[in-house]
Amino acid sequence: MTLKGFLQVFGIIAVVMTLIPLIAADFWWIRIFDYLHIQLTLLTLTALAAYFIRFDMKRAEDYIFMLVLLACFLFQVVKIYPYFPHKDYEVGQVTEENFSNKFSLYAANVLQKNENPDLVIADIKKQNPDVLLFTETNTRWKEDLTVVTDTYPYKIEIPLDNTYGMLFYSRLELTNPQIRYLVDDSIPSIHSILKLRSGEDIMFHAIHPTPPMPQHNPSSTDRDTEMMKIAFMVRDSKLPVVVAGDFNDVAWSSTTALFQNVAGLLNTRIGRGFYNTFDATSTVMRWSLDHVFVTEEFRVADFKLGSEIDSDHFPLYIELNLEPDKAEEQKPEPATEEEIKNAREQIEKEEEKTREDAQEKE
Repeated sequence: MTLKGFLQVFGIIAVVMTLIPLIAADFWWIRIFDYLHIQLTLLTLTALAAYFIRFDMKRAEDYIFMLVLLACFLFQVVKIYPYFPHKDYEVGQVTEENFSNKFSLYAANVLQKNENPDLVIADIKKQNPDVLLFTETNTRWKEDLTVVTDTYPYKIEIPLDNTYGMLFYSRLELTNPQIRYLVDDSIPSIHSILKLRSGEDIMFHAIHPTPPMPQHNPSSTDRDTEMMKIAFMVRDSKLPVVVAGDFNDVAWSSTTALFQNVAGLLNTRIGRGFYNTFDATSTVMRWSLDHVFVTEEFRVADFKLGSEIDSDHFPLYIELNLEPDKAEEQKPEPATEEEIKNAREQIEKEEEKTREDAQEKE
């Protein structure tokens, strides 16, 4: 194969990888490409630059090929541009010095098989957050973390050995805390009203759905359905809402976009940076799987990654301030009827799958 032929194959790979995520299917080997937009943008740029070296101004085919590559590159850039640190925030910076309405959240997927809790404990002591959310926690993790969690008076603990255990600790009073299994009876989510120091109530949802991976789930149906169910819970809430956790999805995917739009939520990352939380063990294959979404009543005082904790995830630390008087300044556009319909169809699709599975077992 000639050098030019090799560069053409390289470019074709970039084009195909750009098109695959556009396929409306929930197979894991399709949805996994949602994650790769940062890497794919760099791959496509490299393909463009490399092919330009062998560009023949007399060949129409070369112009067409370059235009296709350029279109793919621009498509990728548009997808990820909101997550560059350009300070055009979707959730604005804090404007009020009302500390009674401010609280901090530390969310970490600790990696169940990680046997070094000291790093997590040290990071918590360093950040001193008001609310702690841990995922992938079993009984050993619950016991190991008591050195710091015992100082939190409110707690919801669901230690599990299936990598979907959750631990939730708060200095803020919890009202009507609930553990729900929205899609699978082995995968919990946490829901509770939190009372801020000012006495104001907010609603908090913590989730950790399954990823579309062959060793976990061959499709994204369960993950997508759990997100849509949460979206409708947020729509029905009369309180300001925070949704946090390991979503096992990137913010720029069609699923997360639908979730955000239907719920009427804002993404705290937009304008601040990628803050890639996974994979902490790789310097190249990283993307953001852990998220904090809020309704328009909130502002951000601080947003950053935590320290390395020997997990495959970096923790997220965020300080939020409730400023309802300025909510109209960043109120999101309401979801379209088509988006609401698509979200309901996703839930119905999963419920139909559940019925079929039950019938097969009978």
